[in-house]
Amino acid sequence: MQQFFKKALLALIGLVIADALLAIFMIYKSYLSVPLLATSRPGAGWHYITNSDVEIGGTSTVRIPDRQREQLRVEFKLTEVGKYPFASAGMAMHDAKSRPALVDWSKYSDVTFLAKCKPANSMVFGISTFDPKISKVGDYLTYRSPVTYFSCNERGVPVSLDLTRLAIPDWWFYQVKLDLSHQGYDLSKVSKFVFGSSSQSPLNLDSYLEVSELMLNGRDYRYIAALVLLLLASWVAFAWAFFRAHARALTASLNSRMKKDLPLVAYRQLTLEPYKDKEKATVLRYIATNYTDTEIDLESVVSATGTNRNKVNEVLKTELGMTFTSYLNKLRLTEAARLLAEKSGAAIAEIAYSVGYSNVSYFNKLFKEEYGCTPKSFRSLATQQDSPAEPVPAEISGSEAG
Repeated sequence: MQQFFKKALLALIGLVIADALLAIFMIYKSYLSVPLLATSRPGAGWHYITNSDVEIGGTSTVRIPDRQREQLRVEFKLTEVGKYPFASAGMAMHDAKSRPALVDWSKYSDVTFLAKCKPANSMVFGISTFDPKISKVGDYLTYRSPVTYFSCNERGVPVSLDLTRLAIPDWWFYQVKLDLSHQGYDLSKVSKFVFGSSSQSPLNLDSYLEVSELMLNGRDYRYIAALVLLLLASWVAFAWAFFRAHARALTASLNSRMKKDLPLVAYRQLTLEPYKDKEKATVLRYIATNYTDTEIDLESVVSATGTNRNKVNEVLKTELGMTFTSYLNKLRLTEAARLLAEKSGAAIAEIAYSVGYSNVSYFNKLFKEEYGCTPKSFRSLATQQDSPAEPVPAEISGSEAG
């Protein structure tokens, strides 16, 4: 059994290491980080877009001079001609035929980027989301367009915005004739994102905004769910394999133990013929034939055999390497093991009494110390053996010995 537990410990350590590596991998995979900036090109994907107040009578200008993968640079100049001066630039999703398309951002919780601008001021970040009940395809004014604000300067400001906490401007609700309480938006139907001026942006001044390191960040909790299931499955499988292997190892150990103990204790050690010393033979014969007596003790052996106390101890120590108590328990437990294996109908208490124990709890304790399992488990394992050993009875009569 010691070898079994050594192997089980190594397997457990291997499982812990494997699960730790799996957990690290799955947790790492659950963190999503997707770059948004890309060059504008024909076909499906993100395409650069600009917008200003020109469509409502203004004269503000906006352009994207450098369309690089690493950054988005927007140059704009707001004028006071229009009633609501604004300028914006960003990216819109198109399909392969250059028609407005939608992208799913529901797995992402925030967007991060580095914002540089001149002059320093507050800018707007917004997205457009399609609402099947209100929106018309391609008409972005009918899309829900939640926004938020961020600050920037010439040195650059790291920005992190929560995509789930954007606010839809009041003017949009008035335009589509919708109650202000309907503030929700669907991140699974995003059509574009933009960076634009705010009401605090300076007028009649050449300005620019430079956005780099633009990333979508989120968590895919399917990896966490998969990790939990895999960990649970691995530990259930380990527990099943452990208990099954433990049962096999314990069965083999008990079988070997019975084969070793029964002949050794019940036959060789109790056979009196090899002993020429009659006094030794008398002591061994008495213990072998009276060990089931609950009252037997060292004093009763001394009294019944007429042998002094030291001689009894010398016999047991020299011939068997045991004390009186350990030898008595060895005989009783060996016989109890035989009865458990052969008499499936007998109660545990009945067997305990029959081999000399008046206290069943004490019997159970000693049996577990001797065989590594309870009497009930021993019986169960013994019945599973294909060909259980044929134990030799512990009691050998005087006629057999002689």
